[in-house]
Amino acid sequence: MTRKSATRRRGSIDVVDAKVAVDLATAQSYSENVFLFVPNLIGYSRIILAGVALYFMSYHPKYCTIAYGVSCLLDAADGHAARALGQTSKFGAVLDMVTDRCTTSTLLCYLSSAYPDYAMLFQFLITLDFSSHYMHMYSSLITGSRSHKAVTSDVSRILKLYYDSRTLFVMCAGNEMFFVALYLMKWVHTPLSTSIGMDVAYLSGWTWAELLAAVCFPICATKNFINAVQLWKASKILVGVDLAERAQAREVEVSKAKKT
Repeated sequence: MTRKSATRRRGSIDVVDAKVAVDLATAQSYSENVFLFVPNLIGYSRIILAGVALYFMSYHPKYCTIAYGVSCLLDAADGHAARALGQTSKFGAVLDMVTDRCTTSTLLCYLSSAYPDYAMLFQFLITLDFSSHYMHMYSSLITGSRSHKAVTSDVSRILKLYYDSRTLFVMCAGNEMFFVALYLMKWVHTPLSTSIGMDVAYLSGWTWAELLAAVCFPICATKNFINAVQLWKASKILVGVDLAERAQAREVEVSKAKKT
């Protein structure tokens, strides 16, 4: 099968036929097996660590926090490895996004039971996170973008700034640290002034988990605001594509009518 028959153009990228893609993945060689790319191996280890964190979440906060924290830190490592080794892949990008969403959701599900009065809020955050990223990923693909992180300023200045690697790291790290702090607040009850052996007035009654939550809360709030912006922008892009396709379909109908 020739390249011309195997692919079609959409936007700025080649879109490979699904059957051709399955055949290529099945026949891929060991020397260039995308499933075995180093960044993707890191991604699999993140999934395992997330599973370990979930296993210990209800009864061993130390093991849970270590496994969860390492899984989140590896989120930055896989991107660096992909660029350094020339092993960027669409599979890796989606694997990374799905792992992020599922890992955070497991912790938010636990927080829903730990803080039942705020269960609806945590459920809303899960919904916003999944819907925002799914619609953003889909809108990126349908408009021909090579990466969901490649947002131009004319589409959204906020998202362009957000997807800068340094901003993205701070936002994601701060967001996860806030949720981890909420989790640890259920286990840590010793005031920070007692832990460090200093009688500091403004630390009186605060645990280190509560202090961490207070510091990271603004980052978490900002990230979820950006999730809402991302959802709105992706919705507008998809509606715009619908309008463009409907206009094109009407033009085709008019052209056919003129020929008859």
